[in-house]
Amino acid sequence: MTTTQLNAEILRNMSIIAEDEALLKRAAKYLRKLVSEKEADDTEMTEEEFFARVDKAKKEIEQGKGHRFSSVEQLDQYIRSL
Repeated sequence: MTTTQLNAEILRNMSIIAEDEALLKRAAKYLRKLVSEKEADDTEMTEEEFFARVDKAKKEIEQGKGHRFSSVEQLDQYIRSL
């Protein structure tokens, strides 16, 4: 579904509940919750930020700053130590 189609669907649904104040309040509360979740999500990044992090990691590996693990257990142990 495209963004335009999603916007149209949201507007259609909003027109249906627009006459019911209780439903509008619930919708507004939920939308505020969604917005706060998006703002609070520090894992989201732009494509540019992602590839910058990948490039930085590649340079660190080239400089010998990477970690090698010979088993899944070693990797698990390292991750748990962070």
